[in-house]
Amino acid sequence: MITINVNKRFESSEGKKEIRSDMQLKEGSFTAIFGLSGAGKTTILRMLAGLTKPDDGVIHIGTEVWFDHNKNINRTVQERSIGFVFQEYTVFPHMTVRENVEYALKNKKDKALADELLETVGLSEMANRRSQTLSGGEKQRLALIRALARKPKLLLLDEPFAALDYQLKQRMHDQVLQLYRKFETTTIFVSHEISDVFRLAEQVFLIDHGRLVKQGSPSEVFAANNSSGKFTVVGNVLDVVSDDVIYIVSVLTGQHVVKTVVTKEEAQLLQVGQKVILSSKAFNPIVLKIG
Repeated sequence: MITINVNKRFESSEGKKEIRSDMQLKEGSFTAIFGLSGAGKTTILRMLAGLTKPDDGVIHIGTEVWFDHNKNINRTVQERSIGFVFQEYTVFPHMTVRENVEYALKNKKDKALADELLETVGLSEMANRRSQTLSGGEKQRLALIRALARKPKLLLLDEPFAALDYQLKQRMHDQVLQLYRKFETTTIFVSHEISDVFRLAEQVFLIDHGRLVKQGSPSEVFAANNSSGKFTVVGNVLDVVSDDVIYIVSVLTGQHVVKTVVTKEEAQLLQVGQKVILSSKAFNPIVLKIG
């Protein structure tokens, strides 16, 4: 079990602020911390990583104590087994793609792991290229596998998809899930995009003004208050078609396409590729925009 029970007080342009985190999650889980900009998401990640010292509280990763204010324990960044991917996903431009990955290996002779990581994200053929020649999406994949090359106990992702367009974001979602399922690394990512959370996370912690206000599965946290339907599924909008005075929305849910009627006002809020909640009460489906 992972326990993150820490507080941090600081001054900001908006005055005094306090971040209070009281979270528990299973090792090996994929967890999202969700909230608007300025809610305190990144500060929580920084406290986990050892980049920001909490004012009080504890951080336990399994049997390891990373921080305990009362016992004066505060492991350094180097003493914490973490992989951290920032939004800027910086890579070493003077190194090749392979050298970037091998630099992060705990065991520098573990070439097989480097090969496996490169192959998993489709960078094997680019292994000998300078990383500065990569596209934005390729650099992000490189930053991700470089973080995993250390075999960390905890992988932290700070708004990893914020700068990506929809198509590239979908591909990165697939890559991240593939790596997670293959290496089973406990992963925590922060986001303000509900679509990211529904696509990736098993559980989500909702943060508002530095406080944990709700937790549970994505459907429990986001859908419960927006729909009183008898069942709820998540899907992607395939198209929105006008048919005289009505609009027909096609939604892909798993391997099935569901068509339903929406109002003009609802149709104007929907875009092809967008993630939506499809909720049904008897024979009256409801489509709710979530991203």
